[in-house]
Amino acid sequence: MADSENPAGPGRAARTGGGFDEALLAALFTQSAVGLVVLDPQLRLVRANSLVEGVGTGEYVGRPIAEVVRLDDPDGYEQLMKRVLAGEGPARDHLVRGRLRRIPGDRQFLTSLYRLHGSGGPDAPALGLVVAVVDVTERERGRAREAALTAVRDAVGGSLDVATTCRAFADALAPGFADLAVVEVVDDVLRGAEPPVGPMPPGTPLRRAASGRCDSVRDAVESGNGARGRAPGTTRHLPARTPYALAAADLRARLVPLGPDTPWLGTDQDGARAVAETGAHSLVVAPLSLRGAVLGLVSLYRCGASEPFDEDDVSLAVTAATRASLAVDNARRYEREHVIASTVQRRLLPQAERQQAAVDTAHVLLPGRDSGCWFDTIALSGARTALVVGGVAGEGLQSAIAMGQLRTVIQALAGLDLEPEEVLARLKDTADRLAHERASLPPADGLHGEPLSAGCVYGVYDPFTRACTVARAGHPAPLIVGPDGRAVPLDVPEGPGLFATDSALFAPATVTLEEGSLLAFCTAELLSGDRAAERITRALARPGRSLQQLGDDIVYALADDTRAAGAALLLARTGTVSDHLVATWDLADEATTPATARVLVRDRLQGWGLDEDTVDATELIVSELVTNAVRYGTPPLRLRLLLDSTLTCEVHDGSTAAPHLRHARTVDEGGRGLFIVSRLASHWGARHGPDGKVLWTEQELPDGPPDPAG
Repeated sequence: MADSENPAGPGRAARTGGGFDEALLAALFTQSAVGLVVLDPQLRLVRANSLVEGVGTGEYVGRPIAEVVRLDDPDGYEQLMKRVLAGEGPARDHLVRGRLRRIPGDRQFLTSLYRLHGSGGPDAPALGLVVAVVDVTERERGRAREAALTAVRDAVGGSLDVATTCRAFADALAPGFADLAVVEVVDDVLRGAEPPVGPMPPGTPLRRAASGRCDSVRDAVESGNGARGRAPGTTRHLPARTPYALAAADLRARLVPLGPDTPWLGTDQDGARAVAETGAHSLVVAPLSLRGAVLGLVSLYRCGASEPFDEDDVSLAVTAATRASLAVDNARRYEREHVIASTVQRRLLPQAERQQAAVDTAHVLLPGRDSGCWFDTIALSGARTALVVGGVAGEGLQSAIAMGQLRTVIQALAGLDLEPEEVLARLKDTADRLAHERASLPPADGLHGEPLSAGCVYGVYDPFTRACTVARAGHPAPLIVGPDGRAVPLDVPEGPGLFATDSALFAPATVTLEEGSLLAFCTAELLSGDRAAERITRALARPGRSLQQLGDDIVYALADDTRAAGAALLLARTGTVSDHLVATWDLADEATTPATARVLVRDRLQGWGLDEDTVDATELIVSELVTNAVRYGTPPLRLRLLLDSTLTCEVHDGSTAAPHLRHARTVDEGGRGLFIVSRLASHWGARHGPDGKVLWTEQELPDGPPDPAG
């Protein structure tokens, strides 16, 4: 029988005897590409090949493996080895981290454990363990670098906020790549200003925008004195002759070892304290720069037992910093436009609260992405007040400009004493022209084809009738709460948005309010979300709160995303005009009525304590207005005087014919009445209603309004 057919033949004996086993072991332990460690059943070192550096020396033979290799999780790995010894099967490709006795720094090993058993087979008592070891430190470092760069690519650039971008950058690098990452940005860059061109001028303040850290240094960073001196949000000037200053000067990254004897730490006391507290021993500082301009710095630290940085880590830091620099600059440009748009918006809005005759008002303007929202209070004739809130959808300078155009138009329309629905109809005509102008821009213009969307709500409150008339164009209706705290229903039909193609008519709604009622005109953002209107109504019902306090209460209850978007809120508390400040007379339709009116007016104005010049001018104004009503109007005739910050005269008649100002020729015997009125009064006009028209004038009081009660 051939040897191949005889298991017990000479071939098998040759392979198992004559020193074959010794030769096999020698080859494995001297020529294998895999590190081998042999342990006895007590997990003591028996033998190791040269690939497991620092282990296979005679001084460690017979010592427990825990004394030879310091593992990050010695107890867990020991339990794994005991399970393999107990016959639970081999453990393959188990990744461990540790430090060899004679090799500095952390190492990572991919290990496989196999049980050694005697001739009795797997059921025989274990003779020990064989551990196959592959040093994968460099491979894992490469994976860590790749993972860090991927994290930077995924996380950085998704926001147009500089601080958020820096925070995402720091979190992407620490704790995965560095134990501590600090991102500092030139202070002006955070506000959208142009960054300085490198080298960065000495004394340029840098603001700590974000930091990321691992758990092992978190407590030291948060509690140490140095960390407090450089907390997020604080600024510093780069100390001269430090890696930070050099990197900002030549725009080159640096790898710097840190230690107690590092010479440049003597010029950076805060940095020296932070290094001592965190145990940092390796630093990479890289500039955040773009097209030669310095945006800031990123400083990466490794602390404690972590491996020091190497040149490959510096290359990664430079690549990551380049990515972050582009994202920071994009956010800076957006921030600059946002700052400009916000400034324009502020300048186009009322700069102070305007005192109205019978309405107290307060507003809240929340800054945010929406730069097109606006509010307004407009004094109308007859002590009436127009309340306006609107918004142009979108953000940026163009939205603020469109808002300013609409606000200017609505102020002009309000001065014509038009009804709310007519004001909005004419405002929409203006919006249609603006939309047509934008559509007519050249195709290369960035605004060409960009849609416009806007809404507005316009209400007028009359203190004499206590009626509030409201119309709205693609905007939420106001919320109303009576003096008893109960909501007042106001069903205002929604008209088309200002830039909508819909040509539907605007329909007003009128509600009679009790004195002391509260009105809340809100932009749509404030009314978005679950039960937002109910929350605002409940806040308005709180007794004993000023309007400003009520506005603050509403803001406190908003969701975070509302505050980020920006919004406007206009609050009004209704009142009436004091009887001491109003005088009203019903007049006969007779030729002698102008003379009677002059006597009534003089008596009342003298009773109010007005000066003689004002009394004489008012007599003449009233005489002309009443004469015009008697000649060209129809009964009933009514005269009303109102004393507030100005003196208002109103003459009502039943005719709808509008008067016109004429410039009489020298030989004309008449036609000078309204011309005289226009010269004596600061403002004058006519408003129409269902029962006729009212001619009115306003006169400035040279010494301010007197106290009628005094």
